[in-house]
Amino acid sequence: MTQIKHERSTQDLVRAAVSGWLGTALEFMDFQLYSLGAALVFHEIFFPEQSAAMALILAMGTYGAGYIARIIGAFVFGKMGDRIGRKKVLFITITMMGICTTLIGVLPTYAQIGIFAPVLLVTLRIIQGLGAGAEISGAGTMLAEYAPKGKRGIISSLVAMGTNCGTLSATAIWAVMFFALEREQLIAWGWRIPFLASVVVMIFAIWLRMNLKESPVFEKVSEGEKSPALAPASENTLGAMFTSKSFWLATGLRFGQAGNSGLIQTFLAGYLVQTLLFNKSIPTDALMISSVIGFITIPLLGWLSDKYGRRLPYIILNISAIILAWPMLSIVVDKTYSPSVIMAALIVIHNFAVLGLFALENITMAEIFGSRNRFTRMAISKEAGGLVAVGFGPVLAGIFCNMTDSWLPILIMLVIYSCIGLISALLMPEVRDRDLSLPEDAAEATATEKLRHSATQTS
Repeated sequence: MTQIKHERSTQDLVRAAVSGWLGTALEFMDFQLYSLGAALVFHEIFFPEQSAAMALILAMGTYGAGYIARIIGAFVFGKMGDRIGRKKVLFITITMMGICTTLIGVLPTYAQIGIFAPVLLVTLRIIQGLGAGAEISGAGTMLAEYAPKGKRGIISSLVAMGTNCGTLSATAIWAVMFFALEREQLIAWGWRIPFLASVVVMIFAIWLRMNLKESPVFEKVSEGEKSPALAPASENTLGAMFTSKSFWLATGLRFGQAGNSGLIQTFLAGYLVQTLLFNKSIPTDALMISSVIGFITIPLLGWLSDKYGRRLPYIILNISAIILAWPMLSIVVDKTYSPSVIMAALIVIHNFAVLGLFALENITMAEIFGSRNRFTRMAISKEAGGLVAVGFGPVLAGIFCNMTDSWLPILIMLVIYSCIGLISALLMPEVRDRDLSLPEDAAEATATEKLRHSATQTS
C-alpha cells in the first residue's frame, strides 16, 4: 500500500519535468536579461557619471549582489525544502523571482531619481537572488527524485535545458532590441521591454507549480523519519555539511562550471563591446546560436552520463575546456578575424566550458547527496561555488583586465576554474543511479563501505 502511495504516473513525471524546465528557464532568463543588460546598457542608465571601465565594473557589482543573496536563499529555502517539501518551496521561489524581474522593468533611472536608482536596482537583485538561490537546486532535486533509474541523466538534463531556454530567450530579446531600436530609444525606454515580457512565463510557471505533486522520494523518506530510527541532529548542522567531502566535491564541480559561465556569458560580452569596441551583435548573436546548439549538447551529455557514468564526461569536458581556452579566446578578442569566425570560437568554448558541464551538474549533485539534506546541501554547494566564481569573478576580471590592459586575465581565470572542476571530478565517487532514498552522502557512504569491507577482511 505504501509503495503504491509513493508511485507517480507518467503524467506526474511530465508535469514535474515541465515545471522544473520552465522554472529554471525563468530563473536564467531573469539572470541573463540582467547580465546582458549590465554588460551592454546599464552602465549608461544607472551609472552614467562613471568612466566606461568603472561603469562596467559597477554594473557587474550589482550583478554580483544577486549572488551574495543567492547563498542566503539557498540556506533558508534549502532547509525549508528538506523539512516541509520541495513543492511548497519551489512555489515561493518562482514567485519571488518573477515579481522582482518585472519590477526591474519599471524602475526609474539615474537621470530621474539619482543615486536611488542603482540602490533600488541592487535591492531588487538581492530579493530576486534569495529566490533564485534555491530554484534550480529544488527543480533538480524534484526531477531527479521523480526520474527512474537508467534515465535520470537525460531526464534531469531538462533542468539544464531550462537554463538554455532562458539564456536563449533573454539573448534573443536583447538581440531584437538592438536590431529594432536606435541607441537613444534603447536607453530611453527599450531596455524595459525584456524585463516586462518575463511576466508571461512567470504566470504559467506559477500555475504549474500549484498543480505539482510532491516528490515521491521526499514522501517516502519523511514517512521513514517518523519511525524511532532517526538520524542524529548533528548530521543536519552546517558544521556537518562543511566537514562533508561530498559537499566540497560538489562545490568544486559547481565552481568550475559557474566560473566559466560568468566569464563567458557575462563579462566577456561586456568586455568585447565596451573595451574592444566590437559590434554588440557579435556576443549576443553568438550566445543565442550557442544556446540553440545546446539543445543538442545538453540532452546528449545527459544520455552519455546515463551510459558511461557522471565522472567520465565531467573529466573530458574540463580537459577540453583547458585545451581550447587559449586558441578560442585568442580568436574571440582578435578583430582581424571575421565576425563569423569570432562567433564560432565563442560558441565552441561556451558549449565545452559552460553548457556541457551544466548538463551533468544537477543529476550529479542530486545523486552525490543523501536524502536527509539533499535540497540544502545541493543548493548551498551550487550557490557557494556561484558566489565566488560568478558573483565576484566578472568584477575581478574587469579589475585585472583594466589594470593590465589585456584579455589574458580572462584566459587565466577560465583555466583555473576548469582545473578546479577537473580535480573535483577526479576525486568524486561514481554516483550514477545511486539510491536517492539513502540518507548518507555518496563520498561518506563510500568511505564507510570501505571501512566495513576492510573490517570484514581482517576478521
